[in-house]
Amino acid sequence: MSAVAQGLPDPGTVAPTAPGRLGVPVQAAEAQTYLNALREWVAQRRADLGEVDRAVLKLSPAEQVAITNDLTVALTFWKAVSDRLTLLETTFDGGRVGPVEAERLSTLIHGRLDSNTTEHLSLPSSGSLAVSLPEACRLLDSLTRTLQARASLAPGAAEATQRITLVRAGLERTRDQVPLVPDGPQRDEAAEKLARLDRRMADLLERARRGADVGGIIGPLEIDVAVLERDLIVAAAERASAARSRVRTQQQVEELDARAAAIRALERACLEAITPAPHLAIPNVRALGPVPQAAAELTAYRARLERVSRALDLAHETYAAGLAERDEVVGLVGAVGAMAASASLDPDAEGDIAELRRRLDEILAARPMPILRARALAAAFSSYVDTATRPQPGAGRPATRTPATRPVRPRP
Repeated sequence: MSAVAQGLPDPGTVAPTAPGRLGVPVQAAEAQTYLNALREWVAQRRADLGEVDRAVLKLSPAEQVAITNDLTVALTFWKAVSDRLTLLETTFDGGRVGPVEAERLSTLIHGRLDSNTTEHLSLPSSGSLAVSLPEACRLLDSLTRTLQARASLAPGAAEATQRITLVRAGLERTRDQVPLVPDGPQRDEAAEKLARLDRRMADLLERARRGADVGGIIGPLEIDVAVLERDLIVAAAERASAARSRVRTQQQVEELDARAAAIRALERACLEAITPAPHLAIPNVRALGPVPQAAAELTAYRARLERVSRALDLAHETYAAGLAERDEVVGLVGAVGAMAASASLDPDAEGDIAELRRRLDEILAARPMPILRARALAAAFSSYVDTATRPQPGAGRPATRTPATRPVRPRP
């Protein structure tokens, strides 16, 4: 007797169980079994969604609008799962799996599907969503059942027992998700919804035992169970994403705090080195307070961190430019002085250059250095040395001799 005839869920309609867990290498035999099952499941899911798509075209325009959004989301998940399957098969490479490939298979199975830009999942109600491959498969199962029910294509529609079994399986998966919700109003709300679904399920079973026709009430129950399961999976994925975001934000706070301390040291060095020195406020990263937990507050906190980062960049560039200007003036004076020392100059020029260099050395030795005077005197020093060492027009040419006049002989 077939599984459907016995009222059991068809194995081809449920995603295969993923082997291992994140960080545990997947052995070749486990990977081959999983990939074979996943390949068949992906093909079946695409066929199911294709049937839904064709059925939607027969619905009224209002019904099409209501179902098309969920169908688009389901197809997005299917594409992400299919793309990850391709990467898994490429890594598996027909069974040539070494230690590196085994770890890579584990990461591809249990890592996030949106870890690269080609696999970005989104839901209209919640924006970007980061889920693992098993979570995406479960979510796609739930979405597909919902779409099939709404399009009157639920698998085994003629067999109420099979549909009831699938709904009860969805309820159990949902029950496993509720304890994962943090204590508070959200968990209470999810538990209350699950309790209502349990009561509806109990009422449906009682009606079925009495021989009543339950076909009309299975569909709405299937949809509500699938929606609650989907919402809990989405919420769990968002909490995991928020936790990772908080960790990254805390790391950014530590990095910015270290940068701020270094820039304050740079500020002190600049104030001691030149006058007038720039004066910019260096923000205190710790004044922003601890990293918040709520997603909305975390987003605003990261925006403030970005403004702090830009302020630190500006302060760094400004104080570094002040020190660089001092070094430029000192380097110019040294180079021009070396050029003057190697040139042959007349005594007057040597005296002027020595006096300019003496005044420059006094200014350069001052702490803080008056940068405007130093720059002006360095420019004058450079210009004077350039003029004094430049060959003068006509210098070094031999004197022009006037040819001697021959005596004029008298004619005979």
